[in-house]
Order: sequence, then C-alpha cells, then structure tokens
Amino acid sequence: MAIERVQAELEQYRRLMEPPPPEEFEEGFSIRTILGALFVAFVMLPGAAYLGLVAGIGIGDAARWVTVILFVEVARRSFITLKRQEIYLLVIVATAILGTNPYSGYIWNVFMRTSQVTQGLGVADKIPTWVVPPADSPAILYRTFFHKDWIIPIAVSFALLFLGRVKNFVAGYTLFRIASDYERLPFPLAPVGAQAATVLAEISRKEETWRWRYFSTGAMIGLAFGFFYAGIPTITGAIMTRPLQLIPIPFIDLTLNAESVLPATPVAIFTNLGDFLWGFVVPFWVAIGSFIGGLLTMVINPTLYRRGVLKNWKPGYDAIKVQMVTTYDFWISADIGRGLGLAAVSIGSVMATAIREWKQRARVAKQQPLIMERIPLTATLPYRGDFPVPIMVGIYIVASLATAILCYILVPKLPIIFPLFFALVYTPLISYVDARMRGLTGQWFGIPFVREGFTILYSKLTGYRGLDIWFAPIPIGDYGGTAQYFREVELTGTRFTGVLKTEIVIVIVGLIANLAVWQYLWRLAPIPSYVYPFAQKMWPLYAYTGALLWTTTLGKRELEVLKPKVIGGVFGSVVGAYLLFSLLPFNLPMLLFYGLVQGIGGFPFGNLLVFAGALVSKFYFEKNYEDPTTWRRYATVLLAGYNCGMGLVGMFCAATAMVSKAVTQLPY
Repeated sequence: MAIERVQAELEQYRRLMEPPPPEEFEEGFSIRTILGALFVAFVMLPGAAYLGLVAGIGIGDAARWVTVILFVEVARRSFITLKRQEIYLLVIVATAILGTNPYSGYIWNVFMRTSQVTQGLGVADKIPTWVVPPADSPAILYRTFFHKDWIIPIAVSFALLFLGRVKNFVAGYTLFRIASDYERLPFPLAPVGAQAATVLAEISRKEETWRWRYFSTGAMIGLAFGFFYAGIPTITGAIMTRPLQLIPIPFIDLTLNAESVLPATPVAIFTNLGDFLWGFVVPFWVAIGSFIGGLLTMVINPTLYRRGVLKNWKPGYDAIKVQMVTTYDFWISADIGRGLGLAAVSIGSVMATAIREWKQRARVAKQQPLIMERIPLTATLPYRGDFPVPIMVGIYIVASLATAILCYILVPKLPIIFPLFFALVYTPLISYVDARMRGLTGQWFGIPFVREGFTILYSKLTGYRGLDIWFAPIPIGDYGGTAQYFREVELTGTRFTGVLKTEIVIVIVGLIANLAVWQYLWRLAPIPSYVYPFAQKMWPLYAYTGALLWTTTLGKRELEVLKPKVIGGVFGSVVGAYLLFSLLPFNLPMLLFYGLVQGIGGFPFGNLLVFAGALVSKFYFEKNYEDPTTWRRYATVLLAGYNCGMGLVGMFCAATAMVSKAVTQLPY
C-alpha cells in the first residue's frame, strides 16, 4: 500500500504541477521589464537605502508590490494586458535589483577601516588596500567614490560580481536540468514561488479582490507608523542640529536600569511595529520558542558572569556594549557550536527523509515504471529557451578558474590548489546535494562556517598571519537554490532566454543606480552618524562581531576568542536537545526546538513584538475565521502592505533629506 501511495502521490503531483504547454511559453522580456528596472532603481532604491540606514528596515516586498501594481494599473488604463511572464519578470526585477549593490559594501568596509571598534582590536589598518583605500585617503576623507584610490577595490568587486552571477546562472541551470529534467524530482516548494506571478496578476482584473483591501490597510498602517518612526527624525534632522526621535530607533535601552538584577545582560525592547505584524505570519511555535530562548538568556548571562566567564562586563555599559563584551567572552563560540548543531540535526533529518523516499521510489520503479519520462541532458526544448548543457558546464569551469586565479593574485600566500578545490570539487558537490534536497523535500539548511573554519584551520596549520585571507575571493558557493528558481521559471511559462536578458538589465541598471544613490547618501552625512540612527546604533556591534573572528589569524593570544570547549559543549547540547524533543512522549513541536535554539544568546526581549503578534494572531484573528489558513493568507498581504507604506515613507524621507542637503549647500 505504501508503494502504491507514493506512486499515486508522485503522479498526482506531476499532473498538478506540470509547466504550461509549449504554446503558452513566452519570453516575457520587453520594454516594460526595462522600465520596471528603472522605476525600482531610481524611485524605490533611494527609499530602501535610506530607510535601511535610518530604521534598519528593508522594503523588498514593497518594491515588488508597488512596481507590479503601478505597471498593471498603467497597462489597464492604456487598454493593455500584461502577460503572466511579464509580471513574473517584473517581480524578479523588483526583488533582485535592490540586491545588486556593492557600494553599500564599500561604505561598510570604510567603516571597518576607520571604526574605533576595529582599531581597538588592532585589525583596522591590516585590511588590504584592494578592499578599501587607506584611512587617510582623500577618497575616505571627502566621502567620494570618484577617486583613483577606489579603482582597484571597485575593479576587483565588479569582476567578482560578474563572475559570481555568471556561475550562479550557469550552475543553477545545469543543476535544474539534472534534478528536474533528468531525475524528475518534484521540487515541492517551487510552485509557491511560481504562484507570485499568478497572485499579482489578479490585480489586473477590473473587479476589486480581498488582496486590495488588506494590502491598502497594511499600507495605511505603514504610512502612519513610518511617519513617526522615520519621518519625524528625517524632517527635524533637516532643520535642527540633531533629529528628534519620538520613538527610539531601533530599541528602548533598559540595560542600565536592570544591571543590578541582570548583570551582563542587554535589556532592550525593539520598537519596529513591523515585528508585531511579522508575528502574524511566522510559524507560531517558532515565535514562542524564540521568545523563550531570549528569556533564557536572562538566566544564562548572569550565571556566566557570576562564574567568571563573562569577565569583561562592567557596570554602566549600555546594551550594545554589553552585547559586544559577552560576544567576545562566550557567545561567538556558542554561536558557532549552535550553527554546527542546527546544521547537523537538519541535514541528518533531511537526509533520513530523502533516503526513505529514494528507497520507496526505487521499489515503485521496479514494480511499475513511472509515467514521467526523463529528458536527456543533451536535449534542448526550443520553446523553453534551453541552453546546451555542455556549454553551460564549460562556462562554469572558465568562470571558476578565473575566480581561483584572481584569488591567487590577490592572496599569493594561499596556494591556488585550495581555490581550485572549492571551485571544482566542493561547490559542485554541495550544490548538487542542495538541489536534490530541495527537489525531494523543498528544504536545505546548508553547512555553516565552512569559510571561517577553513580560514582558521589554514592559519593554525601553516602559521599564516594577516587578514588578507578573510577577504580572499575563495570560490565557496552553493547554487542549489538557483535550480529551484529555474523550476519556478518553467512553471510560469517564461522562456529562459528572457530570464538571461533580465539578469543583464538588473546588473547594468542596478550598478549605475546604486552608485548614484549611495554616493549621495554618503555625501549627505558620514555613515554611520546621527543622521542614520540605526546604523549608528547597530553597526559597531556588527563590526565587533565580525572583527573578532579576524583576530584569530593574527597570532595574538589575548585576542583568541574561539573556545573549543564552548563550541563542542553547545554543539552537543543542541544535538541532545533535538533528540530529547524527538523522543519525549509529549509530542512537542519541532519548530519550538528550532525557535528556542535560535533565540538564545540575543537580546532577551528582541522577539517580544514578534511573540505578541503571534499570540494575537493565534488566539484572536484565527478564531474569527473558519479556516486559519485563510487568515494566514490575509496576514501575508497585510504585512506586504505595511512594508509598502514604510517604503513610501522611506522614499519621502530620502527625497526630503536630499533636497535639504542640496539647498543648504548653496552659496547664497
């Protein structure tokens, strides 16, 4: 019976999720795709960048919704109907173009070069000049990318960006041909992504749908909250010496008030309303577990302090400083052990499930051959816009060799055999495993700290000293997710050639637009500074956490931050907790375990609003709907609308700041 059920499920799934017939495939790429890229780049991008620096909020969903809604409405009033493929490519453009952004990385590297945090750790002046100019360079002093000292860093990053996107495209396509066409794996989550085009296409109808109502409600909430959260600081900052924050960004710091009761514990309440709405859509038990894990930090940190483990904490530290010193003393090692433990249990559970499915499918194939026929790798389907697989493999090899050679040129102390191994052995192998896992189960958790582990191990074994290796473009990648992306493309009936053209537009438009936006924001004020509250508050913490790992290759015993006993102990604790959750007779949700493990070690009340949103969603809104799934769909659109409203506020803030800066710089 089990064999027959598996056979029926596979055949039923394939019948439901087969791509459209050949006559319905369209390229999708048109002048509308280019206009969509320009709209996102020069209208949405400034708001996204500014809002990220001010409030730490991204507007990826907002960019997607606003772009598609605008173009669909314009098309309706022009008596034009957008095809499903055109809408899907607009979704891709709106989502991806915000990520084609090396310039924010340049500014981050400038901060790492000049920050007191990295200078205190003794790593600031050791960052190679092919990553960022020296601290006394006019390029940094005058905050400009238009200086000769940026030529080499920008050239290196552009080369890596180009090679990376080429490898991602060709490797992902090849894995798609292997896993989907030849092995006929189902990719159960690919239809979820493919449905985005169908869902967004509903707004092209003349009748109003429920999505409009919930989306507009969320947008109004985002506009109202965003005005107080980000709008008032921006407007007052333009006319006052320092901005006025009615709502502290990004949190209310209560650490000093609680230090007598909770020593060495960062007590802070985050103030972004989006966290509350996020609680509506996050899995309930993940939210509960994360909140409980945060509360456990209030027990763990004081206990570690009293036992002398958190020895660098002193009374009077604020939340950021407390998080820095506790990270140094304990939590960076604990995070590594936690990541390795989660990876071990996740990969183990997924592999066990996959092995069972492989065995069942093998038994099914012997008794009754599957109806679905394999598509040979040498075959190409013209209507789908296929590329020859051998050529794609050759392009990947050439791009990988170029990356390895560039790595050797930049860091000659690292033998080229290591980049070649990662490019031609490790990355293809792990990408194939990823593609198969996504094809069979829809999920893959990856292997954490591969690069960090290799770097530290290489330093210990060879006696290497320096920071160059941390910035070396070692070709460690995983392209299994792109294989699932191509399956989504196929399910929407979009030709792969249209996707390739869209990729080219994304890179060209994204690089030009990001240069203009980030150059202006950098000239507007130093990043971070009081003009950008979130960056001013959180960047030092991020810098401290990253720079701590760099110190492990400097050979300074006082900066030895990795503690093998802590790593091993936390790793064993995570695996043991997983086994305990699995064996307990109480049927505790496994999502509670994942949330619990991920919540420990951060800000104790960092997930308070998410927790509150999850409770309201579970015990109020779901009670008012016959099917909880219906409310989940509504909540998703509500959150997207909120992000859209916040994004509109961000665009207004960016425009206000830019106009104010332009006016104040006039000589009359």
